[in-house]
Amino acid sequence: MQDAWHGGLLLVIAGVMNGSFALPMKRMPHWRWENIWFVWSVVALVVLPCVTALCYVPHVLSGLLEVPLSRLAVVALSGMAWGVAQVFFGLSVDAIGIALTFSLVLGISAAMGALVPFLSLHAALLSTRAGGYLFAGLAVLTLGMVLCGWAGVLRETALDQTSATKSFSRGLSLAILSGLCASAMNIGFSFSDELKGMATRHGASQPGSLIAIWLPLLLGGALPNILYSAFRLRRNRTADNFRTQGTGGYWLMTVIMAVLWFGSTILYGVASTMLGGLGAVLGWPAFMSIVVIMASFLGWFAGEWAGSGSRPLRTQIAGIIMLIVAVLLFSKAV
Repeated sequence: MQDAWHGGLLLVIAGVMNGSFALPMKRMPHWRWENIWFVWSVVALVVLPCVTALCYVPHVLSGLLEVPLSRLAVVALSGMAWGVAQVFFGLSVDAIGIALTFSLVLGISAAMGALVPFLSLHAALLSTRAGGYLFAGLAVLTLGMVLCGWAGVLRETALDQTSATKSFSRGLSLAILSGLCASAMNIGFSFSDELKGMATRHGASQPGSLIAIWLPLLLGGALPNILYSAFRLRRNRTADNFRTQGTGGYWLMTVIMAVLWFGSTILYGVASTMLGGLGAVLGWPAFMSIVVIMASFLGWFAGEWAGSGSRPLRTQIAGIIMLIVAVLLFSKAV
């Protein structure tokens, strides 16, 4: 049922939750990236999707057998591609920081994640008012993301981090690849009507039917995340970090990360259905914009821009303004 106002509100809440989920990573100095990401992946991509699906989708296991294998494979493979993006995302945060990583990854993901479903499922609307606002919003969003990315480059230059040049270049490359793969999340979600229909036939509510989509999508994404994290734990011999004294609270912080991220994903799915037929097309880039805005604020508060001067900060603020304008343009197309 279309309810644009409440859908937009849920979208904002989802964006705030998603934009803040990675912040606890900076408060766990005795765990390496692989320690955090392994626990996060198991909880956010396996435990929470399975538990919620079993609770809210009646006969979900037998119901999945009713879905055509080809469609199920598309959704699972989309999730796997997104899972690769998450690995790259986590590594990129370590190399270039929260604000710049979110800007690049989510900017690319927003554009591709909106364009592919729109051109595949709604090409007839290309020359309509909705299509015009969509492309105008994507153009402004792209400008905003470019400005945010350029602000990050200016920050690195101002801080004269010459020793980190290789790490920064590698982080940029990982962020770009992550953005391309991350768009598969919304592509898989957009092509999953069979899963939603199956859950509805089995008695699931509207939100419950969406959980049936996230189950194969996130389980597919869990595979590359868990495998790569386990590989790093073994290669770097960091599994013993789990037993380090004084790290008991790290488990709770990582679970909070998982709950924030998974909750934002569920809310995005609900919000997109409330925005109407183009919900997944318009909601995805708006969601990405809100996430970047939130992540940028958190990056400032975390001190990522301290000592870089006023020019990088002014550029970042200009980018944020463009993202806000993009969200307003997307809202006009609903």
